[in-house]
Amino acid sequence: MLPTDTTRDIDTLHSGEDVLVSLLGQPDSWALFLDIDGTLLDLAATPDAIIVPPELADHLARLANRLDGALALVTGRALVYADTLFSPLVLPIAGLHGAERRRADGSVDSVAQDPAFSTLKASLARVTGDWNGVLIEDKGAAVAAHYRQAPQWQQSVEAVMHSALEEAGPDYALQRGKMVIEIRPARASKGAAVRAFLSEPPFVGRKPIAIGDDVTDEAMFKVANDMGGCSIRIGEPTAETAARYTIASADALRQMLKGLASE
Repeated sequence: MLPTDTTRDIDTLHSGEDVLVSLLGQPDSWALFLDIDGTLLDLAATPDAIIVPPELADHLARLANRLDGALALVTGRALVYADTLFSPLVLPIAGLHGAERRRADGSVDSVAQDPAFSTLKASLARVTGDWNGVLIEDKGAAVAAHYRQAPQWQQSVEAVMHSALEEAGPDYALQRGKMVIEIRPARASKGAAVRAFLSEPPFVGRKPIAIGDDVTDEAMFKVANDMGGCSIRIGEPTAETAARYTIASADALRQMLKGLASE
């Protein structure tokens, strides 16, 4: 059963579940920022193999309404692809680690396609074509090399992505995640995306709750902490994160959101 006491000081709470319930008992004060893969959804062998529970979009819609719209997705997925996961729900979203962002009013900032980067992505696909289990994911303004199904290729993937980064130039940066290495626009940052949302309605004047599961989410954890908010990591506690609280799994978070959406 979900805790119902929303008056406690969160510094006295140790569970991410308790903290989330406590904070969202004050819906006018907080904004919620959620990663997708590994956070809202369980990780899968390939990016396209993830399963979206059919009721999740409704729970997110109800929770967004409770927060007067101050709920955004912050993901490494491309915005267009992320939208397909929760259709017909349309939320504010930062895609490609913040390289593209849709505001609450529907306007979108995005990175222009670079022909040279398109050539680089095609080259990566050719070079790794015989590396069984390695998947090159074309994200438009970013590209990711997944080796979850072939961990024996990790060193080779590291080497080819470092080489590709040098070719891409200073406008791009390397981003590591769980069994994936990505080249993304250097100006992109999940932390910067959270700050940008918080400068705009309906997020302005609220404190952030940032929830994620991976090293790619550390930037938004730090921003949430710096802005007097709350950071929650999905997974086992670790000293290697800036997150101050944990929730055991994506499924546990989904159950929390279900309960909060029904209140």
